[in-house]
This record gives sequence, C-alpha cells and structure tokens, in this order.
Amino acid sequence: MIPPKPAARSGKVSLWRYLKLFRQDILSAQPSKLYHAWMAEFRTPFFRSYLVNQPDLIRTVLNQRPMDFPKSDRVGEGLRPLLGRSVFLTNGAEWQRQRRIIDPAFEGGRLRDTFAAMHAAGTAAVARMRTRPGVIEIEEEMSHAAADVIFRTLFSIPIEHEVAAKVFAQFRDYQRTQPILNLAAFLPVPRWVPRFHRRRTRQTAHAIRALIQQLTQERIWQIEAGNAPDDLATKIMSTPDPESGRVFDTEEMVDQVAIFFLAGHETSASALGWALYLLAMFPDAQDRVAAEAAEVGEIGFSDMSKLRFTRDVFRETLRLYPAVPMMVRETTRPETFRDRTLPKGSQVVLSPWHLHRHERIWDRPDEFDPDRYATEAGKQCLRDAYIPFSSGARVCTGAGFAMVEGPLLLALLVRAFRFERIEGDDPVPVAYLTVRARDGIRLRVSAR
Repeated sequence: MIPPKPAARSGKVSLWRYLKLFRQDILSAQPSKLYHAWMAEFRTPFFRSYLVNQPDLIRTVLNQRPMDFPKSDRVGEGLRPLLGRSVFLTNGAEWQRQRRIIDPAFEGGRLRDTFAAMHAAGTAAVARMRTRPGVIEIEEEMSHAAADVIFRTLFSIPIEHEVAAKVFAQFRDYQRTQPILNLAAFLPVPRWVPRFHRRRTRQTAHAIRALIQQLTQERIWQIEAGNAPDDLATKIMSTPDPESGRVFDTEEMVDQVAIFFLAGHETSASALGWALYLLAMFPDAQDRVAAEAAEVGEIGFSDMSKLRFTRDVFRETLRLYPAVPMMVRETTRPETFRDRTLPKGSQVVLSPWHLHRHERIWDRPDEFDPDRYATEAGKQCLRDAYIPFSSGARVCTGAGFAMVEGPLLLALLVRAFRFERIEGDDPVPVAYLTVRARDGIRLRVSAR
C-alpha cells in the first residue's frame, strides 16, 4: 500500500486559480513535475520564485552561505500576529543574538534534564486513551500530548494547568484560521499597509500572547525571588547574550515562547499523528515497535539508543510527512543557479515535501520503509536530501528534542495500544500551519 499523497496538479492554470489553490492547500497546488525537477521557476506579476531540489544548491543556501539567503518576509507576515519578532522570523544580527541566548537551553545535557517531563506527558497520554478505547481522532490526541510535553518541559506545568489549557484551546482556533500564506505574501505592499489578516486570526493570536505573557511574567517574579524551577523557560530567561550581556525582556520572551509552542507542539503533533496512521497501515512495523519497546522495559534517557527501529519509523514519517512542507529564503544579490540568473529579491523555495519524495534521489519515494536507513543508499539520502528540521545555521533549535520526544511517545503508545486503520477512512494530507489531515485521522484503538 502507498500512504496518502495529494494528487499533484498537471497542466497549466491561471495565476488567480493558482493563488486560490495555494491559499487552500499548497501541496495539491504544486505541479507533478516538481517531484522530478532539480529547479523550477514560478513568476507572479511582482516577484519570481525558484523551487530548488538540487542537493548542492540547497547546501549553498542553508549550509554554506545562510546569511546571504535570509528568511523571506513574505512567509513571515502571515505568522507575525502570533510570533512577533521570534527567532523563527528574524534575520541578521537580531537573529544571531536570539540564537546565542536560546541555543544553550537545548544542548545535549539539557535534553537529559527534560526527559522526565517528556516521559510524564507520554504516560499521561496513555492513561487518557485508556479511558476511551474504540475509534479515536488521533490528531486531536497527539496535539494534546505534544502540548503537554511543551508545557511540562518549558514551564513545569501539565496541560491541565488552567493557563496551559487555555493556550491549547486558543491555539486550536488559531491553527484552523491561519493559512501558511496570506494575501500580503503575493503583493508588493509596504510595511505600513494592513497585512490582510483575518479578524479571527488576530483575535486568537492576541489571546494566546496575553496568556503566554501571564506565564512569562510569573516566571520573571519566580526568578527574581530565587525559587524558579530549573526548566527551559528559566534557562532561556536567565541566560544573557554572551556578547551584549542582555537577557530577553518580557515582550521578547513572549515572542520566543510563542514559537516554542508553535514549533514544539504543532510539528510534533503532526508527526506523531502521521506515524500512528502509518503504523496502523503497516501492522508488521507496528508489532516491531511494540516488541522493541517491550524489550527495553521502563524507558530511561539512556535507553533511547535501543529504540532504533522506532526512531527510524519516526524518521521515515518525517520524510513522507515533513511537518513544515516548504521554507522560503530571499536572495540579497543576483545569484546564478543552474545557469539561470536569480535577480535580487527572488524567493528561493526549499521544499522538504518534494525533496523527500524526489524521484531522482530516493528509491521508491512514496513508499513507507523504515528499514531504508540501514542501507548505504538510505544513509546517503539522509545526508543529501533530508531536511525536516532545515539544516545549517538555521537548523531547528529543537531538532534533538523532537528526535527524543517522537520515538519516546511512539514507544509508550504502541506498547500500550494496538492501532488499526479504518477501511475507507483514510486521511488526506494538506498544509495548514503544518502538514495535517484535511478531516483528521481516525483509528481504532484497543489495549494490547
């Protein structure tokens, strides 16, 4: 069986028809040739975009010259109401200062410190699901579990905490009203012009930020009083920039917490939902995950290296359903890619969705095969054409965090439950803020 994939567009469509498709779902809006092409050009009346799949050109943009290809504001504008000037949206010196403060909180030793909170969230998810066996909407459950992980590791509070629960509820509203791109992404509008955000999007973003500000202010008071818990929020808020000596002020910290919640909760929920669906499609793989977890027993941080197949299931899920399907950079000067001149201000689109399924790179690109990473060809593809967390200087700060969280929660869940596909109720992948199922993912869940 081939896992679900949107039907790619064939032939030409008008610009306005394309924009309509793009706003609804950027995956089905793309032409099928992008799964084979090394580079493709797309023109609008106001700018040019170049989707790049060629591995050496991707390395140029992400690894070799990242400061020459800053993040494009055309994408950032759609997320600005919630994320402000978070590390996800900034460029240049401002971004470098933010990373100098944030990165130490996610170093290897800190992952060990956060493991108990991750494990507690996974155990809580198992306990919740035991109370309602039968057909379960898996995306909703995984959103709950991933949000619980974030609040426990960031603020030392479970999802049941009053403010945490409100943030989670508001974010579900935000996720449903905010597309990846809004109209400002396609028009040459100056910064003083309104950004065409939906009213509901603005309202939910404001509500989320107000709740996050409440948590942040309380943590500032705890740090000042000397009784703050030793979690990620305390680490980030008390770490000064080694160059300037400044720490984040309250507003800056609200921006950063907003992206931690978006990136850490929304992307993990997407990956876990698709992983459980894939394991339901392929019960032999599911049984291998269950057996591996049972053999390890009580999973501690040092046991994560024993969950090799489970890790490869999560890795393969991120290949087929990368949470962030496309990343957009902008040229700061004319560039030459594949004998073609890219003018200054061009949009360079790097698409994990297409790169991870590229017909010239991957063997059987649309098939689910966690064992591919044990082969030399699979290992080479990991090096050349696998960027679910981006790469280089702007690699996701929480990549290591996610690669512990994902396999851990999969192991805990699959050891406890059997997940079965419901015939005729297969999900359709679409790109909202992340790659999700258009109408959710429903699976039949029973205790093992």
